[in-house]
Amino acid sequence: MPIKAIFHVNVNCSNLDISRPFYENLGFQTVLDLPTGGDSDLATGLAMPDCSGRAAIMMLDPSESRQARLDLIEWSSPLDDTRPYEHLARLGINRIALWTIGLDEEYQRLKKCGVEFLSEPLFMGGHTKFVCLKDPDGVIIELIEFHKNPTELN
Repeated sequence: MPIKAIFHVNVNCSNLDISRPFYENLGFQTVLDLPTGGDSDLATGLAMPDCSGRAAIMMLDPSESRQARLDLIEWSSPLDDTRPYEHLARLGINRIALWTIGLDEEYQRLKKCGVEFLSEPLFMGGHTKFVCLKDPDGVIIELIEFHKNPTELN
């Protein structure tokens, strides 16, 4: 199969200076700061001829070059300030799940930092614990912990 892995996920934000520390608190590290726009090939590929803004390319472990990246983008043009998925049943990609070790401790730590959660951590299927939270713009992030090797789960 020619597709090997997920390379990156874009998360649009209203204010990079607010969202970057939030994602750093989750464990991401900025590996590259980028202005967006000004690259005609990028603009053409995105079908956004007049796009501009700025971005932070983030990774959980920068030493792992093939690890998926999170591209945190603040668009200044075009500007769309509509809220992200208000309902998780809406079509499209509506949340990011992050494999977590020590979920209960991470939940308590983030809760003390004022992070908004949708619920307390819950077991799903007896082998997986998860909890969902909101980033500063309301994007849903799922933290998931496996209590069995994830490749063995049905």
